[in-house]
Amino acid sequence: MTTAVAKAKETAVSTDVLDDIFETAGEGAAFDSSEMQIPFVRVLQALSPQLNKKKAEYIEGAAQGDLFNTVTGQWWSGEQGVTVVPCYHTIKYLEFVPRDMGGGFKGEIHPSNPVLQQTTRSGSKEMLPSGNELVKSAQYFCFVVEEDGSYQPAVIDMKSTQLKVAKRWNTQIQLQKVRNPKTGGLVTPALFATMWKLTTTEESNDQGSWNNYQVEKVGLVESRDLLLEAKAFRESIAAGEVKAAPEAPSTGGGGGFNNGDDEIPF
Repeated sequence: MTTAVAKAKETAVSTDVLDDIFETAGEGAAFDSSEMQIPFVRVLQALSPQLNKKKAEYIEGAAQGDLFNTVTGQWWSGEQGVTVVPCYHTIKYLEFVPRDMGGGFKGEIHPSNPVLQQTTRSGSKEMLPSGNELVKSAQYFCFVVEEDGSYQPAVIDMKSTQLKVAKRWNTQIQLQKVRNPKTGGLVTPALFATMWKLTTTEESNDQGSWNNYQVEKVGLVESRDLLLEAKAFRESIAAGEVKAAPEAPSTGGGGGFNNGDDEIPF
C-alpha cells in the first residue's frame, strides 16, 4: 500500500521459516470478539491532533483531508481514498458532556428512549434536557480492502454534515440492481456483496471549511472468500459479538472527549 503511515522494513524470509509459518498459521492469534476493538476510519481535519507534531497521536506524512485508522494510525490519501465493503449499518445516538463543562462521553441512548424527543436546538447542536449534547451517528461496519486484496475490519461513522453523505450512500445501496442470469429477474444485492470507494472533498460555510466524505460505487465483490467473510462479519455484529472501539479521549485542547465533530466548524 502506498499511503500507509509507516511501512515495516521488508526482510527476506527463508523457505524453511515460511513453511513453518504456514504450518502453524493461526495458532495463538484467535481472540474472543469481546477482547478486540474494531477501529474507526475517520477524516483528518485542520485541528486534528494527528496533524500536530507535539501530540502523541501525530501521524507522520498525513495531511488534512486524508483518512486514518484510529487504532493503528494507518492512513490513506483522501484523494485516492479507500475501497470498502459495507457489512452492517446502524444508527447510534451518543451523549457527550459539552467541552465547556469538562467534556466526556456518557454513552449511547437507545433509539426508543423518549428523551430523544425532548432535545432543543442550540446553534448546530442538539442538546438534551440534562444539558449534555446529543450526537446522531450513522455507523457502517466495513472491511477496508487494500490494494493487495487483503482486508481489515473498521467502522466508518458519519455525524453532522456527514449524515447527508450517509443518506446518499444508503440511497445508492438500495437502488442497486443485478440481473439474475438464470431467471432474468432483477434483485438488490446484499449490502456485504457491494464495494465502494470513499474519498474526501473540501466543503465550507460561513463558519469555515472542512473535509467531508465522497462515496462512489465500485461494483460487486468478486472474491467468494471476501463475500463469505463479510457475511460472517455481519452476522457477528447482528448477534452483538462485535462492537466498535469506544470513543477515545481528545487531546486536541479543551479537555474532554472527542465526539468526532468538534474539529469541524458547523
